[in-house]
Amino acid sequence: MKKISILGSTGSIGTQTIDVVRNNPDLAITALAAGSNIRRLEEQIREFRPSVAAVWDEKAAEDLRVRVKDLDVRVLSGMEGLIETTAGTDAQITVTAIVGMIGILPTIEAIKAGKSIALANKETLVTAGHIIMPLAREHGVRILPVDSEHSAIFQSLNGEPRERIEKILLTCSGGPFRGCTASQLKGMTPEDALKHPTWNMGRKITIDSATLVNKGLEVIEAGWLFGVNADKIQVVVHPQSVLHSAVQFTDGAVIGQMGTPDMRLPIQYALFWPDRRVMHTERLDLFALKNLTFEQPDMETFRGLPLAYRAMKAGGSMPTVFNAANECAVQRFLSHEIGFTDIWDIIEQCMDDHRVIPDPSVEEILEVERQIRLQIGGGREEH
Repeated sequence: MKKISILGSTGSIGTQTIDVVRNNPDLAITALAAGSNIRRLEEQIREFRPSVAAVWDEKAAEDLRVRVKDLDVRVLSGMEGLIETTAGTDAQITVTAIVGMIGILPTIEAIKAGKSIALANKETLVTAGHIIMPLAREHGVRILPVDSEHSAIFQSLNGEPRERIEKILLTCSGGPFRGCTASQLKGMTPEDALKHPTWNMGRKITIDSATLVNKGLEVIEAGWLFGVNADKIQVVVHPQSVLHSAVQFTDGAVIGQMGTPDMRLPIQYALFWPDRRVMHTERLDLFALKNLTFEQPDMETFRGLPLAYRAMKAGGSMPTVFNAANECAVQRFLSHEIGFTDIWDIIEQCMDDHRVIPDPSVEEILEVERQIRLQIGGGREEH
């Protein structure tokens, strides 16, 4: 029996992880943590009977305690509660599926406690990769990517020497606005941006996909996961979302991973690596594929991607500014306070104003985030 904890259990990745657990009876959930979706969290607690559950807000925790008072489960709150769910139980692997920089400290504590990390929280490596990756090596902890693109790269590298990577080919669907002009984008609403053509994701990530900020975050994350610099990561627009990403090696060979767009596959792969389990899902039918197309990203119109490359090359605290400014701007856009293209303007202005801290501590990272939030406004999306 493999025991897991899930940080962000009521969000998109969290609920799909729950589906994987349902289909694998040798998985057991020891802890669940969420933002404020108490109804769904209660349902999960009743189904899987974890020993610990946590939510961010203490009032929500009080509500949850009343709802599950008939069960043997400790209900905690705040950062201490999130850390307890990741580091304080007998789970062997922690799925970090919560959105935002709130996931950094629980991930650090889970690593210190010797838990493997199934990583779906981009911000952890984007802002603190210089801390997380050395810490994982120190404690002998495996960081297993859950994002479909990073999982594809991870699978493509199996048995291959990392020093023979010539280029990582990071695929991108192009989002709902692929092919739009800058003038067309000015009038786009949150409702327009939430209509992703291929993937079913949370609201914040879906907006990030529309701006290509999500792909920019993945570029930075890939740099830390696979030990390559920005010049070795090429974004390729692939609207069909069949090739999930690939690696080009120094001999010219390209190895990639293909499949239907289903996040449960990379989740299950991370939970059972290095094994591959049977998964009852739609199979990729090569004969049914009419064509596979690949395009260069429009980096003049979709400025989120070049801003990410700029942040990665600047290093230090600049990726934190990029990420935090985007989080705030996206929440303001979802609240209809700003326009779609204002998201990029806000990120760029914050980056222009920032003086880079070369090797920031966790405290400095969180302080930079706090300052950006004070400057822009905008809160976190709850899960």
